[in-house]
Amino acid sequence: MAANHTSGHGHLTVAVLGPGGIGGLLAALLSRAGHRVICLAGDDTAKTLRTTGIHVRSGLFGDFTADVEADTELREPVDACLLTVKATTLDAALTRVPPTALGDALVVPFLNGVEHPQTLRARYGPDRVAPAVIRAESTRLAPGEIEHASPFAEIDLTGDTVPHDRLDALAQVLDTAGPATRVLPDETAALWAKMSFLAPFALLTTRHTLSLGDVRTHHREELTSLVEETAAVSRACGAPADPAQALARYDAFPPSTKSSMQRDAEAGRPLELDAIGGALLRAAERHGVATPVTARLVRELRDAGH
Repeated sequence: MAANHTSGHGHLTVAVLGPGGIGGLLAALLSRAGHRVICLAGDDTAKTLRTTGIHVRSGLFGDFTADVEADTELREPVDACLLTVKATTLDAALTRVPPTALGDALVVPFLNGVEHPQTLRARYGPDRVAPAVIRAESTRLAPGEIEHASPFAEIDLTGDTVPHDRLDALAQVLDTAGPATRVLPDETAALWAKMSFLAPFALLTTRHTLSLGDVRTHHREELTSLVEETAAVSRACGAPADPAQALARYDAFPPSTKSSMQRDAEAGRPLELDAIGGALLRAAERHGVATPVTARLVRELRDAGH
């Protein structure tokens, strides 16, 4: 990592765009580890974070409060900028991170889908965008109030166009702060591994308004078809895929598990339907892969007003 914005020996300055469930957790962990953290959010949230910090409740990391800085826009160079907003708000949120303010920071998107790295590279430069995948269940209960419920937090960091030493340095910082972090050498494989798991899970739980346990029991055929279609698209894009392994992973999850898309639908929030289902269909069309079940589910969700 660049060393010109450090806030002490070996410590980084990290911006976090969107201090929600995931962003708030990472911001608090990095601050607790001694790094300078600047959260970027709306006026009210920024004011709350400046006043009260971020309070985390976590079985894995403990209950603690971390001080952070907060602003509505990035106004100075940083070492890394974590993008932890939803795909539905990305374009609007990026106005808080002007390319000229970033310095030589790594931009690290923790977003669902597979299309955002290309968009971000066009804005911030090809060698600066390091996509990440995080496995953790973390919820923002209120501004600065984070509940981390899963007994794990794991990050895969990647970036085919990013210098390896920068990826390794950032991974070490994240790992030391808390989440088990590794660098994966193949960006396409890393993003499609997440997509292959997420798309069937999100589309089916949201479409049928059922938890994963009910989906895998009562809609097994649909789940199997969707897993096979997603695996075919993943392989066509150059990523490995194992439908049997994917089904085994769903079967291992607690039956009450809900997808974030399903939770968004229940709360009346916009869905990441285009970033997940739409992106899957566009990739399928590019590679000539038939995805009739996926297409029907996406169409039905759109017809339902999503």
